[in-house]
Amino acid sequence: MEQVGTRILSEQHCHLGEGCTYDPVTDTAWWFDIIERTLFQANLQSGAVTSHALPLMASVLAFIDDQRQLLATENGLYVRDVADGRLALHMPLEADNAATRSNDGRVHPCGALWIGTVGRRGEKGAGAIYHFDRGALRRLYANVSIPNAICFSPDGATAYFTDSREGILYRVAVDPANALPTGNPATLDGHSDGPGSPDGAVVDSEGLIWNARWGGSCIDVYTPEGERVRTIRVPATQPSCPAFVGRHFDRLLVTTAWEGMDEQARAADPDHGRTFILDVGARGRAEPRVRLGPA
Repeated sequence: MEQVGTRILSEQHCHLGEGCTYDPVTDTAWWFDIIERTLFQANLQSGAVTSHALPLMASVLAFIDDQRQLLATENGLYVRDVADGRLALHMPLEADNAATRSNDGRVHPCGALWIGTVGRRGEKGAGAIYHFDRGALRRLYANVSIPNAICFSPDGATAYFTDSREGILYRVAVDPANALPTGNPATLDGHSDGPGSPDGAVVDSEGLIWNARWGGSCIDVYTPEGERVRTIRVPATQPSCPAFVGRHFDRLLVTTAWEGMDEQARAADPDHGRTFILDVGARGRAEPRVRLGPA
């Protein structure tokens, strides 16, 4: 396992750190503690971290413009005002199903958003993966247990995702203009060696897939063909989501979690739930802004 320069961005022990993203305009990183209903904001230049209490569980943040964000939550998509934190419901998301909440998601290069839902207890087949674009929401895949690793190739022609319960990383061809699938998912990697299972992921500027391995204390890096080319240590047992940050997108932010760990396990993993910055020697890309309304 490869060791790289690592520092703690936030000392907070997140119950379920997730959904990290980065705004290059303000040099600010954002992430959630889903279970504790908290949104974190970190100024990377100063290192100052601010927490924002939320009225509901949220897991995905995408920028609409400099003033507004779109949050995927336990019952819908909400527009958040950056200046004052006000939330306004934009569209329900499984609002009629109290047994699920939002989970992983990411914006495609065209501006469409893929979002996963999951059973609150991780029930088998309780979740789904959705496609949101210009006010329209459609379900792409049903009967998904724990959707994760949603990310896209730089040219927008391939989508990646996983069902963490299965431990299989998938790829599927999509239309670069609208992020809708044009084929059937195929296995990119069927994780079978080492501990843990695939969780959140992001694609770098060269098209490599950076996948957090929950329970494995590491980030795995894959080629688009599925070859694992790097495994980088994370100093916490349950890494959950990576995002490239910094003015040059040359550092990797990684959230972690202590969900499911008893007191003994947390004592053995003193950095559980903390948020890290890794110097990985690679470059990412700016996250696209989400298309909220008509063109």
